Amino acid sequence: MSTRRSLLLGLFVAGTAPAWAEQTGSIATLPAKAGKAVTQTEILAGQEESAMLSANSGEAMQQAIAMYQDITVNGGWPVLPEQKLARGDSRDEVILLRQRLIREGYLTIDALAIEKPEKFDLDVEKAVRAFQSNHGLAVSGKVQVRTLAELNVAAETRLFQLEANYPRVLKHIEALGPRYILVNVPSAQLETVNGTTVYSRHNIVAGKPSRPSPALNSQISEINFNPYWNAPASIVQKDLIPKLLADPHALESMQIRVFDSVGGPEIDPLTVDWSAVSADRYFFRQEPGDQNAMASVKINFHNPFHVYLHDTPHKELFAESNRYQSSGCIRIDKVHDLVDWILAGQDGFDLAYIEEIATSQQRYDVTVRKRAEVRIMYLTAWASQDGRVQFRPDIYQLDGTGFIDGQPLPVDGT
Repeated sequence: MSTRRSLLLGLFVAGTAPAWAEQTGSIATLPAKAGKAVTQTEILAGQEESAMLSANSGEAMQQAIAMYQDITVNGGWPVLPEQKLARGDSRDEVILLRQRLIREGYLTIDALAIEKPEKFDLDVEKAVRAFQSNHGLAVSGKVQVRTLAELNVAAETRLFQLEANYPRVLKHIEALGPRYILVNVPSAQLETVNGTTVYSRHNIVAGKPSRPSPALNSQISEINFNPYWNAPASIVQKDLIPKLLADPHALESMQIRVFDSVGGPEIDPLTVDWSAVSADRYFFRQEPGDQNAMASVKINFHNPFHVYLHDTPHKELFAESNRYQSSGCIRIDKVHDLVDWILAGQDGFDLAYIEEIATSQQRYDVTVRKRAEVRIMYLTAWASQDGRVQFRPDIYQLDGTGFIDGQPLPVDGT
C-alpha cells in the first residue's frame, strides 16, 4: 500500500474508537428524521489529536487529491449490494466489502490473501469503524443503511468534493496563528486548537439552510456576559412581527422591549399596527436572563455579517444529529469551557469565576487581550496532518458553485 493510502487509516488501529471517532454528517443532506447526535463535547488536552486545519493543510489536501485522482483513473471502487453486515458474518458480500475498503486504504491488499476472506473479522470491523469516523457516522463497526450509502458514493464524487474544498482550506489557513478556533458548519462542530492539536471539541448549532451561517476569518475581540440581545431586522421580519400579529402580548414572556430607536424612548407594542410596520422601524432588545436568546455569554469578533458565537437556552439541540437550526449565528455547547480557553487566565479568569459571573445574570464585558483567530468554515471535505481524509454533508449545496467564503444564499432561494 502506498504511503498516501496508508495515511488514510491514520491512527485508527486500536480495538475501540478514539475520541475523534464521534462525528456527525451524511452524504449530501441529513435524513428526513434525524436522530441523536453521535458526537460529544469534550476536553481533549494531552491527547495530541490533529486539528481539522493547520498550517500544512494545503499540502495534505494536495496529497489527498492526488490519491483520489489515482483511485478514479484506476476505475474507482466496487458498488456494494444492499446487505447489512456485521462482525461474525460469513458471506460473499464481505469479500466485496474488503475490496472496497482496500481501494481507499482502510485495509491492505493482504486482507484478501487470507484463508477466509468472506468472513467479517476484527480487521474488517476496525476498517469500517475508521471509515465511519471519517464520514461523520456513528462508529459501530457494522455496515448498515447509512454506512452502506456512504461506501457507495463514487470515487469521482469524493474527488470533486476535495477539489471544491481545496481553495476554502487555503483561505482559512491564511495567518492562522498559534491559537485558533475552527468552526465547521457541515460537521456541526467547533475545535479549539493550540499549535496543531485540539484542546477541546464542541457540538454546535449552525444556521439552517434557509438562513445559512457565513464563512469568514477573524479574531476574537470581546466577551459579553449576560448580554442584551438586539434583534436584527431580518429576525424581526421573519420571526418577531409574525409572533406579534398572532399574539400582541408575545414579547412579554420573551422579555423583549421595543424602543423607538437605539437609545430612544420605549414604546408599548400594543400601540403599534404591526401589519403596517417595516422590520427596521423599531429597535427590539431582549433583557439578560434565562430566556435570552444568547443565554449567559456572547463571543464577539469583527465581521460584516453581524454573527457571533454564543450560549443558548435550548441546550437540548446539542443532542440532535441535525444541528442546522439557528438564524446564522453559532450556538456552542458547554460555551463556558470555550470562554475559559479564550481568556486563558486573563485577569484571574477561570471556569469557576466564569460560572459565577454567568449565574449572576449581571452584564459584564471583557476585552480579550490574547486574541485567538476564529475561522467559520464551510468544509465538506478536508485532510488533516495525521493523514485522515474526511467528508461531510453539503448541507447548503455549495460544492461546485465556486463558494469559498462570505454569506451563502439561502438554499430555498428566499
